[in-house]
Amino acid sequence: MRILRLFFVLAFLFLFRTGFSQQKSYRIHTLAFYNFENLFDTINDPSTNDDEWTPKGEQRWTSKKYHQKLENLARVVLEIGKPENANSPTFIAGSEIENRGVLEDLVQQPKMAMQDYGIIHFDSPDKRGIDVALLFQKKYFKPTSYANIPLYIYKKELQNQELVSASGEDDDELVQNSYDNRVFTRDQLLITGFLEGEEIHIIVNHWPSRAGGEKKSSPFREAAGILNRKIIDSLQRINPDAKVITLGDLNDGPFNNSIKKALGAKAKKQEVPEFGIYNPFEEMAKKGLGTIAFRDSWDIFDQILLTQSLIKSDFSTYQYWKAGIFNKSYLIQNSGQYKGYPKRHSATEVGFSDHFPVYIYLIKEAK
Repeated sequence: MRILRLFFVLAFLFLFRTGFSQQKSYRIHTLAFYNFENLFDTINDPSTNDDEWTPKGEQRWTSKKYHQKLENLARVVLEIGKPENANSPTFIAGSEIENRGVLEDLVQQPKMAMQDYGIIHFDSPDKRGIDVALLFQKKYFKPTSYANIPLYIYKKELQNQELVSASGEDDDELVQNSYDNRVFTRDQLLITGFLEGEEIHIIVNHWPSRAGGEKKSSPFREAAGILNRKIIDSLQRINPDAKVITLGDLNDGPFNNSIKKALGAKAKKQEVPEFGIYNPFEEMAKKGLGTIAFRDSWDIFDQILLTQSLIKSDFSTYQYWKAGIFNKSYLIQNSGQYKGYPKRHSATEVGFSDHFPVYIYLIKEAK
């Protein structure tokens, strides 16, 4: 009996050591999106509607408040993806950015400066002057090309013209060209480059808002989804295995037409066809999770979607691992009317944003 017991102990130790020695290690990168919500400097720009965000404006936006905002944002972005990835995000896509200058101030925050982030940014035709951009760690990603692709939509395309006179804080729909009734909104930013030698394409978005109501404004976002799909199709025609990630504040949830129909996104990996698109945030939405709240109702406007080429089971190249919503307790309002909501700027406190950030991991088997 003693010999038999010793045999089982030795067998267990052999299997344990063999299994442990066969554990694989992976390289990992975090890719995040964060709506910075009104990241304005204090300087009045006569070409945009930024008067509210000046020292004499409605927000009484002083240099002290501005630098507190930068400090707050830097704290958040540096923590996204931990503890699974000890490094800060390799990519940080952002929206509601006034200009390149505020991004330069952000990446020069003491802890962020150590990460040596590069900036890709274009001014957009948005009335308030808010843009999208991409920050990237230079030691890991080498951009080869980037372009801002305009979204052309027109008032005449709407079934209900009342939308044009609607008002809202995020009022891109109000900006029109009187000659042809074009409605100006944010461009879609396409970046191509190499992540540690592997080509990858990233599209940063901030789709038209819901000013005027979700149903009336839906054609704007559906047009944005159609443009996004065209960009992806063009990349896949050049390279059928193109790895494309499209992400941003889509102002629609995973179940809306702009995402389900215009982009054709699927919630389950096994349902994604060749050249199709996977949306890991749809399952989160089904569970009641959210990145933004309105009238005590949560939705996931901030999403990261991937082409089928990034969800394969072969990790010899970078592939999608998992996704998440970064909603740490310090980002949540803990009292008052908006208890439980994201902690945004108020009259008494410089907050973070009215959105929670989202992120994904890309991993590859280490050699």
